Amino acid sequence: MRIGTDEARQRFGRARAARLATVSADGQPHLVPVTFAIDGDMIYTAIDAKPKSTRQLRRLSNIGANSKVCLLADHYADDWSALWWVRADGTAVIVSDAAGMTAPLRLLARRYRQYEVDPPLGPVIAIRVSRWTGWSAG
Repeated sequence: MRIGTDEARQRFGRARAARLATVSADGQPHLVPVTFAIDGDMIYTAIDAKPKSTRQLRRLSNIGANSKVCLLADHYADDWSALWWVRADGTAVIVSDAAGMTAPLRLLARRYRQYEVDPPLGPVIAIRVSRWTGWSAG
């Protein structure tokens, strides 16, 4: 059953992780799991210190070429009456200046204890959500 905007935003906010979808300049999709913080219709995710093969991440270059993104959070259970998913469609910008990253990094540290100990270096991806959609089995 389709869920409304407010419920979709609330369920998304309770999820611990989401998947971020971006598209390259030549139309190639790219999907990665992310941690995030939500503030109204803004979602923030940061490039953190977890091991990566490069700091030139595809999600960043894709956003530079095409700012339209999508995030998906969901809940799976063997009891299928408890299934749900929420999608947030929006426009992303990359924030790399210290002043612009301060508030999003604070939100992320409140949400994930690991970021209190080892704050992300950034940059931050700031997504303005233009559409919340979702579905719930129950």
